[in-house]
Amino acid sequence: MRDKEIERLIKLEEKRQKGAVNLIASENYVSKDVLSALGSVFTNKYAEGYAGKRYYGGNEVVDKIENLAKARALKLFKISEKKWSANVQPYSGSPANLAVYLALVPLGKKIMGMSLSMGGHLTHGHLVSATGKLWKWSHFGVGKKTELLDYDEISKMARREKPKLIVAGFTAYSRIIDFKKLRKIADETGAFLMIDMSHFAGLVAGGAYPSPFPYADIVTTTVHKTLRGPRSAIIFAAKRRSFIASGEVGFLNEAINKAVFPGLQGGPHVNQIAAVAVALKEAENPSFKKYARQIIKNSRKLSTELARRGWRIISGGTDSHLFLVDTWMRGISGKTAEELLGKKGIIVNKNTIPYDTRSPFDPSGIRIGTAAATTTGLKEKDMLRIADRIDDILKAL
Repeated sequence: MRDKEIERLIKLEEKRQKGAVNLIASENYVSKDVLSALGSVFTNKYAEGYAGKRYYGGNEVVDKIENLAKARALKLFKISEKKWSANVQPYSGSPANLAVYLALVPLGKKIMGMSLSMGGHLTHGHLVSATGKLWKWSHFGVGKKTELLDYDEISKMARREKPKLIVAGFTAYSRIIDFKKLRKIADETGAFLMIDMSHFAGLVAGGAYPSPFPYADIVTTTVHKTLRGPRSAIIFAAKRRSFIASGEVGFLNEAINKAVFPGLQGGPHVNQIAAVAVALKEAENPSFKKYARQIIKNSRKLSTELARRGWRIISGGTDSHLFLVDTWMRGISGKTAEELLGKKGIIVNKNTIPYDTRSPFDPSGIRIGTAAATTTGLKEKDMLRIADRIDDILKAL
């Protein structure tokens, strides 16, 4: 590389990544093939529009790439092209979610989702997000004693609030979501059901977590977490007619496609789409199923070992790749815990816990995820050693 300053920083980051135990739940390590696609000549191409309907010439190969990525997405999650469509153009998860809302819910109308402080995502209607400013939101959380989703309470809220759309999914909830119960709630209240599976998509693909597709109208996901792909997103939409944001009857998938382009975005990042296609094919390999199962084994082992050492695990355990640890129970804030562990090469992120009384900038807990660490080959025996290390570092304060 001619730019030696950037080359030095890239090497510095490579060294940092190789020298740390990465327990960030939102991160993973991509393959060399994914990196190769990201740095390919597709970076040079502008491809505004969709396959077969571009606004620029020279997109014959780009169309093949986009169609291949869509086909692989449907195949990986075992869904029919007759019933579902896949849009692989969203730049990332946040614009993907925003596109769904714009397509299906009139501005100012009501959406229901999980509160950020209880484990939801910023784009599930938090006030600092555009999603929280453009629509009215009702937020559900978890039970104070169980720290689990209370579907009876969600049902009561939905009947009372009558949202146009119910959004489920998490960034910091460790248990399996009951999609069937949410479908029943949506049907009873006349709402669309959207599942944001950004965190657990790879677990679904690997058969280690239930699939939302039999129950959802829309499924969104990022690709860079448990799917082990580039920073990008996919929107899956049912091919059926319903009343959409315009107040007219239209196909859900067509409305969402229009919301992505030209509603929100210009030309897609074709290099990202190529890398998504690579990652989706990699996830079809039988070894990926073993990987997905190992992620959860590692997550359960690490949470169990930390609990044995006296740390409180939110909801008492995990069924996924992540879990929350209450560090404030020992007078250690999440920010302090993150910093202490980081100095010793264990990378986590500070995180609020349910009913947290502390600031999100210095909350009561940390979030731990095992997808990236599992990619490096770590197994249960390694989780035991990591638990010892975390315990030693935090107790030494």
